[in-house]
Amino acid sequence: MKKQLMKTGITCMLLVFLCVANLNAESMRPRVLVLTDIENEPDDAMSLVRFLTYSNQWDVEGLIATTSIHQKQEIAAWRIREIVDAYAEIRDNLLIHEPGYPSAEHLRSVIKEGRGDYGMNAVGDGMDSDGSDWIIQSVDRDERPLWVLVWGGPNCLAQALWKVSQTRTPEEVKTFVSKLRVYTVSDQDDSGPWIRKQFKELFYIVSPGFHPYGGYHYCTWSGISGDKFHGRFTGADFSLVDNPWLDEHIRSKGPLGVQYPHMTFLMEGDSPTFMYLINNGLGSSEHPDWGSWGGRYEYYQPRTERWFLEPETRSIWGDAQDEVLGIDGNWHTSNKATIWRWREAYQHDFAARMDWTIKPYEEANHPPLPQLGHDWLMTAKVGDRIELSATGSTDPDGDELSYSWFYYPEAGSYIISSGRTGNPLEINDADKMNAWFTIPKSSRLGTMHIILAVTDNGTPALTRYKRVIIHVIQ
Repeated sequence: MKKQLMKTGITCMLLVFLCVANLNAESMRPRVLVLTDIENEPDDAMSLVRFLTYSNQWDVEGLIATTSIHQKQEIAAWRIREIVDAYAEIRDNLLIHEPGYPSAEHLRSVIKEGRGDYGMNAVGDGMDSDGSDWIIQSVDRDERPLWVLVWGGPNCLAQALWKVSQTRTPEEVKTFVSKLRVYTVSDQDDSGPWIRKQFKELFYIVSPGFHPYGGYHYCTWSGISGDKFHGRFTGADFSLVDNPWLDEHIRSKGPLGVQYPHMTFLMEGDSPTFMYLINNGLGSSEHPDWGSWGGRYEYYQPRTERWFLEPETRSIWGDAQDEVLGIDGNWHTSNKATIWRWREAYQHDFAARMDWTIKPYEEANHPPLPQLGHDWLMTAKVGDRIELSATGSTDPDGDELSYSWFYYPEAGSYIISSGRTGNPLEINDADKMNAWFTIPKSSRLGTMHIILAVTDNGTPALTRYKRVIIHVIQ
């Protein structure tokens, strides 16, 4: 019994330490660098428009034009510049609504080019580029992690890693790699598997898979809008990601909206990479398994699938599944649901930010400011009554607020029934500012994740979140 209590105490102390460390990390603006095969199809340009409306939430370290399987010999930095020029016209209006938007001059200064060649053909001796050199400089210039968001092929990153491995000591390479965080949209050339194989400690979020082998069909990122193409799933509201909605709420809004093209296949397949980092109170950058607008991923070594370029030789942050009630009234379980479950919130949020590009403050909507009336981290026992409070939540526009408390079982390790089977967790007064529930019995102790979603009644209605994590002990 004494050993069990000691073990439980150590576990709680460790959880507190990790969560406090995470809070400290989350208080810093993320550093972000984008690799994009822009102009291979419209979706990269679409994603870049959304990216810029959120660019006050991170330090933009680089916008690097690259190749991919879809664009093997060409790069299109000119298109990045074109969109940044449009951003320059509306940046002052964005600053009316929130501070921190980077200047167009800064953004232009970090536009770089990789090599105009495919995959591993551009990796090795004599293959440096402005883009790969810039990645190295960006990692070295700051102690904060650098998020490399890969919208095309990652061979520019591969070359940076190759050069560092050839010119630095093993300990220096280890330090360099430890400062990188990678979220890549599948494998769009053969350098992605090479990176993962050669640098086994690299933080890497990916749905492994190659388009010519059918890999896009199975990937998490298609949950953003791939209901009818690539993902081919049901349950989400497709009208929110279809061209008519985008015409009305995005393309009609000023110089930046003009730069948002009509989709050929799906809307913004690359956007989950940075939606993962949006500071909305839901996600946690060092915890992909907690879930966010950018999806949910778990750490494991995937089994080999026929759509892989080659077998995985290490653990990655890979596809996970959520069980979600769709607009059709049916339950849906898939990796894609980890993104589309938030679709109304992230589309409304984008529409509001496009309003910010052209409207004065009083004519636009701004997100609510949820608060918890208690600590976000708790320790409790089976049978305890947990009181939940959103006291202190406000809205900058004075809008009325609605509340939704819900259990996110997949994000935690305490095992009780899911949403549609058995006896799922019942949260009483789940639509009120103050709610409560009793911790049910389970054969496995661990953590429970409770999400508070606070939504205003502005136009469009905007949602922000708070997460409560309860460590359940005996």
